[in-house]
Amino acid sequence: MNFLAHIYLSGDSDDVKFGNFIGDYVKGADYNHYSSEVRKGILLHRAIDFFTDSHPVVRRSKLRFANAYHKYAGVIVDILYDHILAVNWNKFYPEELTWYTERFYYLVESRFNQLPRGMQGFITSLLKNDWLMAYSTLPGIERVLRGMSMKTSLPDETDFAMNLLRTQSDQIADEFFEFFPDLINYVENNFSVGIISPKENRA
Repeated sequence: MNFLAHIYLSGDSDDVKFGNFIGDYVKGADYNHYSSEVRKGILLHRAIDFFTDSHPVVRRSKLRFANAYHKYAGVIVDILYDHILAVNWNKFYPEELTWYTERFYYLVESRFNQLPRGMQGFITSLLKNDWLMAYSTLPGIERVLRGMSMKTSLPDETDFAMNLLRTQSDQIADEFFEFFPDLINYVENNFSVGIISPKENRA
């Protein structure tokens, strides 16, 4: 899962959200340098990644992008799953996505000096370009993918990914809705973070 899902799966604790958000940038036992709730968020991030990568539905989604993205297919699926979450946000959270993302941006800005080394420049770009809201539209997803292909080792196969998203959006969405309730239940059962979500969406 990508940023939006990780934040959502943290519940309403700012410390857990912050830890989950920085999880990719905290290596090994370095998480012990943080407070207990931030540590919980970092470990939650790792658990979400492991559960996601191991899930058969996610593996099925990855196969759609494997020929173009190879080992990076999982990155694309993470981003597209965030897109589906953003588009269907009102099914999972009572607050509008715009307000939710603004509150999170304020949290990150207020803890800017606590971000791991190497993350601050990235955060500046995320805030400036409003990445979390960008997930909610196809042009936004395209902008995110093109930006990542320019700044990271992600292959520039954006046209392929966008075409597949447009032509197979229903299938990808079905896979997300098959997988995401399993992930919510896993997080709730193992981390007790109090995720706010309509019960009818947890089949």
